[in-house]
Amino acid sequence: MILEPDYPHVVLSFTYRGFKIEIDQGKFEGRRSYAAWANYAQGCAVAVPFAHTRTEAVRNAKGWVDQRLQT
Repeated sequence: MILEPDYPHVVLSFTYRGFKIEIDQGKFEGRRSYAAWANYAQGCAVAVPFAHTRTEAVRNAKGWVDQRLQT
């Protein structure tokens, strides 16, 4: 049983090459952390499970999208 559920706290959302990217802010070991979700027509995926900064999360999410579209 989860006593304190972790609800998403989306701090930034943007569209990149047809994917809607959502940057989620949370805490890990008492420090601010970020994750990025990629939403697209077939569903959604965690593009970046962990990043130290919002900039890092955005950069890695764009890289994730670019890699998926290359194949």
